[in-house]
Amino acid sequence: MRVLVLIPGGISDQILFFPTLQTLKNKYPQATIDVIVEPRSKNSYRICKHVQEVLVFDFQDRNGLADYLNLLGMIRDREYELVITLEQNWIVNFLLWLDGIPTRVGYQSSNSWFLNCTIPKNTDQYIPFMYHDLLKALKIDDPCPDLSVNVPREDIEWAESEQKRLKIKDTGYIIIHGGASILTAYQGINKIYPVPKWQRVIEDIRMKQPDIPIVLLCGPDDLEWTTEIVSLCPYVKVVSPPDIGKLAAIIAGANLMLCTDSAPMQLAIAVGVYTIALFGPTKTTKLLPPKCDRVFGIQSLSSQIADIPTDKILEQIWKQ
Repeated sequence: MRVLVLIPGGISDQILFFPTLQTLKNKYPQATIDVIVEPRSKNSYRICKHVQEVLVFDFQDRNGLADYLNLLGMIRDREYELVITLEQNWIVNFLLWLDGIPTRVGYQSSNSWFLNCTIPKNTDQYIPFMYHDLLKALKIDDPCPDLSVNVPREDIEWAESEQKRLKIKDTGYIIIHGGASILTAYQGINKIYPVPKWQRVIEDIRMKQPDIPIVLLCGPDDLEWTTEIVSLCPYVKVVSPPDIGKLAAIIAGANLMLCTDSAPMQLAIAVGVYTIALFGPTKTTKLLPPKCDRVFGIQSLSSQIADIPTDKILEQIWKQ
């Protein structure tokens, strides 16, 4: 059986869908599973063993007739028997129907006329549970697995090499990610915790645990934040993983991850690192697994992440 899954969104959205792909593969071990994702998310599948082919379509773009015809042809060439879609654009759903895919699964909505297996969308729960609910349309009632990833051996070796370069392999380290994607900022969602507050947290850790290195994760969107932190706390170390596999590997080696709501946060959860995450406009109940003693979310009492007191972060750090 050949299965197609349409997953719009960023890297976090892909990681949060991994448990559903895992259950699908466990239920149909002989099935070939392909996904269609946005260009910015293609790299996510470096750490997912359940997917055969990663196809690309920019769901967020102002797509014209030619774009949709290309999508139609891409899907038709592969002759899928089952499609699961998170995309609620009626045009995309129409194309899935037009391609003649026998089983078309998605959420019930005003645009789901061309899907023939739909379920209500329960948004008041942990997002992987919400995604996993789609399998109920296929009469699959298995519990949702925990987040997990498969890191390639070469990425683990890269992380070990970086640990040696930074002289942190034998000491352990605390890793911090305080950035947010440019798209998030463009959408008006502020997930950036103020640099002076990060400075206070870092200085307190340095004072109480001077032998534990502090490492900043610096991605392409984090250069300004990283530069500011380094100028205030010159003893911190910086690592810049070139892809998601190496990012997961360097996070996996940490004693503790301090971060805001982001894709690195989801990776930390997936690799089992003790994680303290800060939340402003987004909700811990939807983005952190329930009843997990390795993950602690600090939710701002307002919608502003900057309103989280540093004392609350430090209190949780020293509870370990």
